[in-house]
Amino acid sequence: MITPRQINAAIAVLLTLQLVMLAALFAGVPPHPPQQIALFGIAPFLSVSLAVAVAALVVGPAETPAGRGLSLLAALLAMLSYGPQKYVDPQFPLIWPAVLVAQLAVVVLVLGVVLPRLGARHA
Repeated sequence: MITPRQINAAIAVLLTLQLVMLAALFAGVPPHPPQQIALFGIAPFLSVSLAVAVAALVVGPAETPAGRGLSLLAALLAMLSYGPQKYVDPQFPLIWPAVLVAQLAVVVLVLGVVLPRLGARHA
């Protein structure tokens, strides 16, 4: 069973990774994300990702429906930056530690939020 502290830690991992990538973008330190992609600018997207993750921590990521929803949204937003599509990214040899750690954090977060709810339905 995944504990609330582990869920909080997973969100903290995502926050840290996204903050570092935002700092790398602003500083221009490689490897940094592109300033924009076809759908949006990266800095505004990262700011939304960070805000949602912080909101999940404040509300309580597993305690309330709002917290669970924010946690799952934070995981989804993180996967846009660190999802499996990164395995074919030309920068993957430079970013793989962040990609793998983010994916592990997302797994912990999703399992910690979803599995207890599923178990409660079948109990």
